[in-house]
Amino acid sequence: MQQQENQNIEYKEIWRDECLKWICGFANAHGGTIYVGVNDSGKVIGLQNVRKLMEDIPNKIQSSLGIIADVNKHTENGLDYIEIIVEPSSFPISYHGEFHYRCGNTKQQLRGMALSEFVMRKLGVHWEDGTVDNLTVDDLDEESFRIFKREALRKKRMTKEELDIPREELLNKLQLMENGKLRRSAVLLFYHDPSILQNGTHVQVGKFANRVDILYHDMLEGSLITTADKIVDLIFLKYLKAKITFEHDRRMETYPYAREAVREAVFNAMIHNCYIPGTPIQIRIDEDEMMISNTCVLPEGWDLDSFMTKHSSKPYNPNVAKVFYLAGYIEHWGRGIENIFDACKKLGAEPPVYELIGYTLQVHLKALKSALIDEQKLSDVGKDVGKDVGKDVGKDVGKDVGKDVGLANKIIGLILNNPKITIPEIAKKIEVTSRTIEREIKKLRESGYLVRVGGRTFGHWEVKD
Repeated sequence: MQQQENQNIEYKEIWRDECLKWICGFANAHGGTIYVGVNDSGKVIGLQNVRKLMEDIPNKIQSSLGIIADVNKHTENGLDYIEIIVEPSSFPISYHGEFHYRCGNTKQQLRGMALSEFVMRKLGVHWEDGTVDNLTVDDLDEESFRIFKREALRKKRMTKEELDIPREELLNKLQLMENGKLRRSAVLLFYHDPSILQNGTHVQVGKFANRVDILYHDMLEGSLITTADKIVDLIFLKYLKAKITFEHDRRMETYPYAREAVREAVFNAMIHNCYIPGTPIQIRIDEDEMMISNTCVLPEGWDLDSFMTKHSSKPYNPNVAKVFYLAGYIEHWGRGIENIFDACKKLGAEPPVYELIGYTLQVHLKALKSALIDEQKLSDVGKDVGKDVGKDVGKDVGKDVGKDVGLANKIIGLILNNPKITIPEIAKKIEVTSRTIEREIKKLRESGYLVRVGGRTFGHWEVKD
């Protein structure tokens, strides 16, 4: 025989009832063959009591596993051995309440999330397809529907006539209802607090220093639609700083990360995330790297290598992916990773790095080094502002501007990105009162770092070097 063990072949020197676990594993996977009376190198060593085993093994397989396998006797060089041919099962098979699965040359006992995923895959259902009993169409969030309709119309993925229909009819068209009940995907997408389904359905963003210390963070706990609508702006306005340069008197702003790459990576995490374990999507922003992580269950037969090559679109949450597509947040055809690489290359940054650690997929986006702002120079600017404004006030302003967490620095960053931004808009984005923003802007204007050009309605801000 001399054939090596592989995903579909297993050798056993003698029969023990534990062999039923391997038969269970083959049935739950892609089928396979077990040879009894053969050693690990594939050499036939023979069996005793072959006649009795030929009667016992089929009966044990049927009584313990509920399946039928072909059991055959063979002879080689005068030595008898048994061949057990196991076909893949279309439904989950258990052995004494345990679910086993053949993977590569090994057998794994499925537990926890892996077991849930296996059972759902065998039954042809997704977690997002389950229905909920405690919510109705009227409980869903009006703002989420408004955003979805606006974006679907703007991207020309749906027409006004298709969108101007009753909510229930729209949800049925989007396959987000079943027998008059909301599916979990509808709650994820359009309910103001999807944690009612499962903890950890939010997106968490954090700014870190020295790889350890967290400076500030946000938790976006609304529907996936409202989160998608503001997450990218939040990252670029609050967590990142653009480097300002001038070309022929034209001001150029360069962020350390490609916006399209960040957008694609975040939205991919949202539509492919497995929400069963209750672990939020996490976006960690360090000095020179952004890491986006989510719980990931790759399609059957895939590994990280196949995930990184050109592949068909197989979203983990197809209903969520369909709505994101219609809203223009993602494209079809599985080009998400390719788009991320292209955007990083266009910016001039290093290509992203993907890691799969257990069930956690991490995307590491490397910052464009030439776009990173010298924090020491920024600190010196803060000290200068402090001297200009006055001894007591200067200490506070200098401290704030000189640090990432500084209020004045956040205000300047928002103004650089949108010179026409209003004080109430600044207050809302930074999550402080308008009165606080007015006081800080007054200090910056008195110091000469900020100038108002034009009136309150049609004017704009200018930041002076």
